[in-house]
Amino acid sequence: MAKDMTLLWGSGSPPCWRVMITLEEKNLQGYNSKQLSFEKGEHKSQQVLALNPRGQLPTFHHGDRVINESAGACIYLENEFKEQGNQLIPSCHKEQAIMYQRIFEVVALGQKLGDVIYYEWKVPEGERHESAKKRNKEAVGAELSLWEGYICKGPGPFLAGKSFSLADVIVFPSIAYAFHYGLCPERFPKLAQYYKMLKDRPSIKKTWPAVWTDTKDLLKDIEKKM
Repeated sequence: MAKDMTLLWGSGSPPCWRVMITLEEKNLQGYNSKQLSFEKGEHKSQQVLALNPRGQLPTFHHGDRVINESAGACIYLENEFKEQGNQLIPSCHKEQAIMYQRIFEVVALGQKLGDVIYYEWKVPEGERHESAKKRNKEAVGAELSLWEGYICKGPGPFLAGKSFSLADVIVFPSIAYAFHYGLCPERFPKLAQYYKMLKDRPSIKKTWPAVWTDTKDLLKDIEKKM
């Protein structure tokens, strides 16, 4: 079963991490795992491009079924192996609705985090402006404030309700990514509480990015928007 699966991934990538967490939650250990290096440009190798013409990670296939979008791969695995491992789609339709909303809404969080974290990498030196950096930080602060509010007003300790679901699988890596890059837990106490609650979950702890050895400080001055 898992031997027919191959995951090409890069350490520290929230999208890659989502698929790895799902595979653990569904007890699909033993899949073919190949770690590639973003720094060496291995995500643009012919091995990846043959399956994913965008040259992005993760690249995942199960037999002849190729699914390269991380959320799609996670949903596929849950639907394909419903009776195995932990149930990741709630039975309650209301919680399902929240789950799907959070899964697709997190795209905006990832984009805004990237605008801050990779600003100097994306923008040529002569085109960088402090005003743009400030706008990016304000935007990510506003986005994180939304997620802080979701946890404050949510139906349970998890993002979609009382049970761990695909919403947590897909969103947690982005929240962890923010704290890795220095997000202040005192400014975002509910997100910090959520992060602390899940960081030692077996599927998350086992797949924790090995490259995250030192916390960065790029998000240390991000403030919550009231």
